Amino acid sequence: MPAEADAVEIRVVGCLVEKQRTTPDVYPLSLNALRLACNQSTNRDPVVDYDEQTVSDALRRTALRGWTRLTSGAGSRARKYRHLLPEALSIDDAEVNILAVLMLRGAQTPGELKQRTERYSGGFADLAAVNEVLERLIGRGFVIRHPRRPGQKEERYEQVLGGDDAVDLVPDVPARSSLAPADGPHDDRPAAPAQPSVADETARLDRLEADLLDLKGEITKLREALGE
Repeated sequence: MPAEADAVEIRVVGCLVEKQRTTPDVYPLSLNALRLACNQSTNRDPVVDYDEQTVSDALRRTALRGWTRLTSGAGSRARKYRHLLPEALSIDDAEVNILAVLMLRGAQTPGELKQRTERYSGGFADLAAVNEVLERLIGRGFVIRHPRRPGQKEERYEQVLGGDDAVDLVPDVPARSSLAPADGPHDDRPAAPAQPSVADETARLDRLEADLLDLKGEITKLREALGE
């Protein structure tokens, strides 16, 4: 078994936490329910298409890590699975919620984390509470902080339970003087603003689409509660 968890293991554990928090009536999850949760097109970045064997293999590895275990549902013969993240990592509910959202949606700002954990039990009262939890997770080596990109107001945070070797850290922007030719004429014109890459724009649009779908779901639940 690799020393570091892979992307499938991270997705599997994140889904188990999410479903425990948002749909406790169907938790623990069967293998098929967990596969469907992993392959959701909403609240996921990236969107994947795992088969049952892929998920089953990941469950075996996470069980060896002490992150998950096989269990049985009440009155059900189906094999079901639960996560053991609080016990395995010695973290509290707030830390579990932050890690789960980072597992499922990649690097995010504190504002995004506050919004996206509102679906989970507890939630956060304000951004200060989110930042406090992030600092604890950074201190434990479970999360890293990305430097702000040009034009961004907030720093972004990413979980590294699978190791940080593959994390794409944002390089420091070189000073303008180091970009100018040594003997060339000096150009006093302001530099053109950096244009977002196609990948960044695609990721932004995907996040907006997922947020819109979340909002539609909440509106539907509200209408049902009001008896419409």
